[in-house]
Amino acid sequence: MARSTRSVDWGFPRWRGYGSGREATQVRLCDRHGCTEPGNCPAPKSPNSPERWYFCQVHAGEYNRGWNYFEGLTAEEAAAREAEETRDTSGYTESRHNSWAGPGDGSRSRDEMRALDLFELEPDADFEAVRVAWRKMAKANHPDVRPGDKDAAARFQAIQAAYDVLRVAEENRQWRGPA
Repeated sequence: MARSTRSVDWGFPRWRGYGSGREATQVRLCDRHGCTEPGNCPAPKSPNSPERWYFCQVHAGEYNRGWNYFEGLTAEEAAAREAEETRDTSGYTESRHNSWAGPGDGSRSRDEMRALDLFELEPDADFEAVRVAWRKMAKANHPDVRPGDKDAAARFQAIQAAYDVLRVAEENRQWRGPA
């Protein structure tokens, strides 16, 4: 019997489903040894190289977990680079409502986390706990309570700055509404 060369494609997609061609779809597998999942997450093989690994989502997360952007830099160089790159983030303010790049569930920024560390609170602390910790620490380090103590004055300023960061973040969160 002769093989048919006639196509079922009449030139209109309404007689067939989209993507229902006869040829097999090429699927790239994860580059991790032994993994049989589709590898659709590209990752660089080395910095500034066009070559890529292709991982599944699980192995891409594992690969990214060990990535250190500041690797090979001293602490001063890393701090200088971070300050340089975060100096003007106005281009990313429109994505602020998504709370990207925060730790954990993405609801807190790095500055908020530092402020919570100063108050010795957990990352999921509510604002009432922040207010209580702020009042306690501000009363203990206030310049009127400890006149002439330069360390206490510096701590008081740091406490005020941390409280301002958390207060503004809480106001923004309430303005946006629950996530």
